[in-house]
Amino acid sequence: MSSNVVLSAGVRANLLALQQTTDLITTTQTHLATGKKVNSALDNATNFFLANSFQTSVTNLNTLLDQINLAQRTLDAANSGITHITELLSTAKGTLSQALAATSTTSLLTGTAANLTGATLLSSLGFAATDVITVNDGTTNTTTFTAAANTTVQGLVNFINAGGNTGNNKDRAEIAGDGRILLEGASGAASITITTNSASTAAIQNLGFNATATNGAINNTAAAGSTSAPRASLAAQFDALRTQIDQLAADSGFNGLSLLNNQSLTVILNQAATTKLVIAGSNDTSIGLGVTASQNTFQDNFDVNTAITNINNALTTLQSQSSNYTADVSVIQSRTQFTKEIINTLQTGTNDLTLADPNQEGASLLALQTRQSLSSTALSLATQADQNVLRLFR
Repeated sequence: MSSNVVLSAGVRANLLALQQTTDLITTTQTHLATGKKVNSALDNATNFFLANSFQTSVTNLNTLLDQINLAQRTLDAANSGITHITELLSTAKGTLSQALAATSTTSLLTGTAANLTGATLLSSLGFAATDVITVNDGTTNTTTFTAAANTTVQGLVNFINAGGNTGNNKDRAEIAGDGRILLEGASGAASITITTNSASTAAIQNLGFNATATNGAINNTAAAGSTSAPRASLAAQFDALRTQIDQLAADSGFNGLSLLNNQSLTVILNQAATTKLVIAGSNDTSIGLGVTASQNTFQDNFDVNTAITNINNALTTLQSQSSNYTADVSVIQSRTQFTKEIINTLQTGTNDLTLADPNQEGASLLALQTRQSLSSTALSLATQADQNVLRLFR
């Protein structure tokens, strides 16, 4: 037996209108409460899924931005390390200058001829092929150099510094800034001499040394003293600074990565990981920079000057690295700003698709409430019309 209540067409129509109005009021109130006009796919499937796609991109870009910021901090640490390693190198250079100022204990022979260069040919000074130049410091250290065609002054200097005939000779030679040849005996040497068997007396004189006979030349320096304690102390200071450079290079990292300790960094710059910035690391330890340990406790001027040259080269290397890292920082900063702008654009697009206009929704709610009131009145009137049938039974 059916228990359905039969409603008249007028009541049913007014009831349906009232239900629709109530549903719209509920939807509008949700819009006002959440601030969104699209809260689910039921509201607007196209806008909902497109906005979700935009929001996923925003999330991915925010993660990417965090990684880029970490790379920025890594570069900041590297640049800070370079700054302080440069300071240590400058301090080490000052230590070497003090060593040069301290009294040398080695025998030193200085040529008088100026304006010689490493490219100067020995033949242009009067040496014939097969002429022999001998350097001796009064010990068993003897270097015998045989001239040949196209032999240069630099070739003679390099031969002496390479240890001579045996490779063990500790005597040193260099060309001074004014073009003079400087000969330095090994530490503890009593004197240093240079002789030649050249038939040309002018040859050895042109090289900058005084000839004492037609066949040969000899110059003596004062006898060497004992080991210089100040120089030995400065050598120890220099080596301590090298240790600090090594430790600073290892500590100039961020998040477990130090660009100054031969580690590299790859920075992903877009969502698809198709754009990358590879930042090559460098070995900024003392060895990596070419700053070797002190030799012979810096008793020889040659070893001190070599150390100064190494430090100058290291400073040039650091300057070049700093320039490269500055360019990398510029790229990262540009990408950071670009990523932020893209995130803002995506969020704006998401808002355009989903956010409700509170003014419009407020006006709609007021209109719906008015409509609801009218619908209720209409439903009441329709019900009263049905009630007229009761009058027939009075």
